[in-house]
Amino acid sequence: MIAATTTAGPSNSRPGTPSSHATVDDADDAVGPRRIAVQGAAAMAAAMGVGRFAYTPILPLMHTQAGMSPQLGSALATANYAGYLAGALAGIAVPTLARSRTALRLSLVLVTVTLAAMPFTRDGSIWFTLRLVAGAASALAFVVAANALITALRNRGQHLVGWGFGGVGAGIALSGALMLALHDGGTWRQAWWLAAALSLVLTIPAWHLPTGTTTATPAVKPRVVEGADHTIPRGYVPLLAAYSLEGIGYIIAGTFLVVAIDQSAPTWVGTSAWVLAGLAALPSAALWAALARRRSRPMLLTTALAVQAVGIALPALVGGVGAALASAALFGGTFLGIATLALAIGAQIGAPRAVAVLTAAYAAGQLAGPLLVTPLLHTGYHQALIAAAALVALAAVTAALIRPDQESKPS
Repeated sequence: MIAATTTAGPSNSRPGTPSSHATVDDADDAVGPRRIAVQGAAAMAAAMGVGRFAYTPILPLMHTQAGMSPQLGSALATANYAGYLAGALAGIAVPTLARSRTALRLSLVLVTVTLAAMPFTRDGSIWFTLRLVAGAASALAFVVAANALITALRNRGQHLVGWGFGGVGAGIALSGALMLALHDGGTWRQAWWLAAALSLVLTIPAWHLPTGTTTATPAVKPRVVEGADHTIPRGYVPLLAAYSLEGIGYIIAGTFLVVAIDQSAPTWVGTSAWVLAGLAALPSAALWAALARRRSRPMLLTTALAVQAVGIALPALVGGVGAALASAALFGGTFLGIATLALAIGAQIGAPRAVAVLTAAYAAGQLAGPLLVTPLLHTGYHQALIAAAALVALAAVTAALIRPDQESKPS
């Protein structure tokens, strides 16, 4: 799965051979793989599904009840994505953070606190700061949880890793369902408090997620290979370009899909579609990973990007409930799969620090997305979705330039 070789150093011991150092697997043996998957999914749900994406179904309430302008809504999204980029870079710059249970716990607490603090003010600058902090916290929690899932399950339950990542979809669906319940008489303040409560509930099972560290022994240092070839493979350039474009396009849809659907459908449809997107995302990482064992990853990446482009464009081109629900299913069923496929390709073609660079480029794209479409928002959100679909379609064309012989065979 994602970046297994980049986040954890190789073990210094083999099965049946005594070692003077505790390994990640030794520390996690007492916890069953299914329990680790559930704990990791809960962390993903709290940090990403709620902490990051609850903003999407709350945005229409903020417009109608809190007087938020489309421009301020875009600015808050940008703040969150800037924080996310900072958190992701922190995880890269300080590798020990990726294995720190303290970092995970502090991040989850910050996510909950920033969600709960949103209703106490109408000051746009304070909202901006809160969403910035929430973005950094959600990114760091994601990095730690992803590392924990990959390292703890790599030898005893690797098939569960995708389901752990599906926690993002579960968080989206749960937060969307809560917002749907608020459509009859609920307020924007109640929406944020419900999101904070959900984040807190999800933090409880995530609290004891094994992160690969122990208090008794230091973490195993990565092995340095002398004379390694650091030439950038030819296939890495289109991969980096495609993944950067996906970061821009997907986040525009991930931010504005609900409010765009609300422009041409009954108000309940947008949030219902967001719940469906979460439900579609829940099994998607595991399903795309299963397909990758039988088909070329570059081909699957191109297909997923093309499908997502169609899904993003649907609400802008075709009004009505059916188009909205189809859009949500196509979007939700692809965005996690695209991430897992792209990072797996990057790791397997052997580019130096491929996963770290791809993650940073993806985060930078997400930061740019809302800024790029802000000038289009004065007429509504449909033009923003068209722009996002065009960018993702361009990503699909670019991904098609990654030849199957530029990627290792699926394993």
